[in-house]
Amino acid sequence: MDPKPETPSLPLTTRFKLWLVSTATNLAIHPDGTIDRRFRDLIDSKSAASLTPDEGIKSYDVSVDLDRNLWFRVFVPEVITTGKLPVIMYYHGGGFAFYSPDSSPFDGLCRRFARMIPAVVVSVSYRLAPENRYPSQYDDGIDVLKFLDDEQNRKNMPENADLQRCFVAGDSAGGNLAHQVCIRASQNKFQQIKVIGLVALQPFFGGEERTASELSPENSRGLALNQTDFYWSVLKPVDEEWDRDNEVINVSGPRAVDISRLEFPATLVVVGCRDILQDWQRKYYEWLNKSGKEARLEEYRYMFHGFYAFTELDEAMHVISVVKDFVHKHMN
Repeated sequence: MDPKPETPSLPLTTRFKLWLVSTATNLAIHPDGTIDRRFRDLIDSKSAASLTPDEGIKSYDVSVDLDRNLWFRVFVPEVITTGKLPVIMYYHGGGFAFYSPDSSPFDGLCRRFARMIPAVVVSVSYRLAPENRYPSQYDDGIDVLKFLDDEQNRKNMPENADLQRCFVAGDSAGGNLAHQVCIRASQNKFQQIKVIGLVALQPFFGGEERTASELSPENSRGLALNQTDFYWSVLKPVDEEWDRDNEVINVSGPRAVDISRLEFPATLVVVGCRDILQDWQRKYYEWLNKSGKEARLEEYRYMFHGFYAFTELDEAMHVISVVKDFVHKHMN
């Protein structure tokens, strides 16, 4: 693997994109727990699926449940190989409130995973808050695995997809979701699917305590404290007592699920050292180790929350190689 790059000063292009996303988000979220999606939709460009290969990747969409608009996008690399390819189940970020698999940043990220690992990538569209509260997102996440585990639905995957070498991955809120999906998967008896790895890119965790990284003004790029508070508030079930130390938000806290006896997969935790969530992510890594689970921590000194989507940064491309290394290690 190439030496880890370091970008201490962000390019102007990156700074402008971060300002645009932050401004649009703050205009969209309201103190009363509602979202005006008009502002956010202006920066949420969409990419269509295409069976015509684009840079060696073809893609198509599959519907799971029309009533809840549950669907996923499959990315298939046009690689010459006699063996089967691992499958990556991907859950996008966005505070549980924004984006979908056809959002251009996530379409592009999944294409890079599919091409560079290579792997068959399944990007899941789950219901969004505040219109849909917990546990809607988590139910959707595991239901896609159950759908693909049904032999009748195997036709929706390419023949060279190896569901016995399945990795669950996600970024930010999707990283939180991926963790919860792995807990549910380890409690489920699948026939076709075997989850052997978890990739958590800057997972969205929290708690009642304010950590040093949350309070540092140096870490507000990409995600701000007012935004995390809003996302947790609109995920919370209506009329339920729910503090931030519950097992959904503070996954490694005092009320965490005991995973020590579960077949919880090996986990890669990616941290940006200018992310307000970094302290919670390191606590998660330490908790995995204390629970007797295999875990790897990868840190990027100057990176903010969501850096993996900014392809002009060397770190955004390097993290693909880190994921590739993790996948290849555990699929063999």
